[in-house]
Amino acid sequence: MNNFEKFLIFCSGAYLPLVRRCPASTNRFIGIGATVLFTAIFAGLSVSYALSTVFSSFWVILGIALIWALMIFNLDRYIVSTLKKQDQFFPEFKQALPRLVLALLIALVIAKPLELRIFEKEINRELDEQRLATIENSREKIAAGYPEINDLESKIESLRAGIAAKEDFRNQKQVEYDQERFGVKTDGTTGLAGIGINAEKKEEQLDQAEQDYQYTQKLNEGRIEDLEAEIRKINVLKEQEFQNQMVSLDAYDGLAARLQAFRDLTLKNTAIYWANWMIIFLFVMIEMAPILVKLMGSRGPYDQLLDFHEAGIVLAGEELWHKKSGDSALRKEVFDELYDKRKARRVDFDLGMLGEK
Repeated sequence: MNNFEKFLIFCSGAYLPLVRRCPASTNRFIGIGATVLFTAIFAGLSVSYALSTVFSSFWVILGIALIWALMIFNLDRYIVSTLKKQDQFFPEFKQALPRLVLALLIALVIAKPLELRIFEKEINRELDEQRLATIENSREKIAAGYPEINDLESKIESLRAGIAAKEDFRNQKQVEYDQERFGVKTDGTTGLAGIGINAEKKEEQLDQAEQDYQYTQKLNEGRIEDLEAEIRKINVLKEQEFQNQMVSLDAYDGLAARLQAFRDLTLKNTAIYWANWMIIFLFVMIEMAPILVKLMGSRGPYDQLLDFHEAGIVLAGEELWHKKSGDSALRKEVFDELYDKRKARRVDFDLGMLGEK
């Protein structure tokens, strides 16, 4: 038996001197020990990935992962070593039930981070979609918090509409003046070519419309610039508020966010849903395998030797207790006898003293 086999037997929780006396049971305990060891390794890998979403330091992750792996190793070894064969299924199952529940909880804790690592690409895509939806929702909420922008934009549109109306009126007067000059007959022109009285009136109307247009354009554009400056100030405030929200949104990539994204994926994708359950079932079976092997196996020489060994220790303890108790009783009896003799001598001495007086 080499050192690695001895280590695996230690992992199984078996007592090595007794295993050496039962060569047929060696492979069983090596298999149980290997299962316990690999479960601890998986636990370390699992928690290291989970910690990578929280910490950035490699040494912090490594230290905590080692502690976690050792704790899971100790729990599994304790669970396996305390389960004893009795050749009675129901008493054994009753004894193993709390250990099976604990093994189930350990398997679920180990499996979940590894599932997140296996489906990392799909989870990242889901997180991106949720992030985009959150950004759009944030922009809508921020915009709803600044209704004055809509009022300012409505005022700008009204001012621009006023400029356009003056421009249209000026263009209309230009057309009427040209028609009058060139002798185009319409309801508003004489149809006589040349610069006559009507053409001069049309020219005056055109000049007035042009002046009105220029004045309105200058006045309204100044107002529009002021309103646009107010809108820009409000947009700066909106962008600052949005950036503040983006800081927390960029940090929305932790373990809880990934668990939520993975849950959403399982609800939307049937293949991922069943793959999730198969991975969980696999780790549950790996974690429960040592206990199930002990439950399904028959009582062997090792179990009998272990009972004899423990019974011998108990009997030796009881014999030592009885021996010590007997020695103590004997010493007490001798002490009581000596005490009675000394007491009798003391009484005789006191009576003698009284007689002399």
